[in-house]
Amino acid sequence: MKNWPAVVVHGMADAAAALAPGLPVRLLSAEGAACFIGVGWWQALVTGARARHPATPCADILDCGDSPGRAMAALRMRQPALVLAPDVPAFAAVRRAAAAQGAVLLGERPPALDLADPRARLRLAAWLEAGDSPSPLG
Repeated sequence: MKNWPAVVVHGMADAAAALAPGLPVRLLSAEGAACFIGVGWWQALVTGARARHPATPCADILDCGDSPGRAMAALRMRQPALVLAPDVPAFAAVRRAAAAQGAVLLGERPPALDLADPRARLRLAAWLEAGDSPSPLG
């Protein structure tokens, strides 16, 4: 998976804003989002945002919290990258399933700029221009 800057998005407006500058970005769901919005909603959001900005290099990561069942469901729906709490007993099994289909399973969320913060949009361009996973602080 590319180590592009990650941006936490909570809906289409956030996703479109993250892609609008045209710089490489990883769209990251809210913590545990697979458990409350579902894989289908997340994938539709990402697909819609990519359609609005097809030239922007983009990857996406769905956070499954501590739910290996949601992570496996996401893998069945071909989700390319997931976050799952590493202390979940089934973590190793989910990692094997992810590897078998070429997906990435992360044990922690990457540093990210969360667009739920009203000040985040003011920092978005600088965050993306900083490149590979900058620190979210500052």
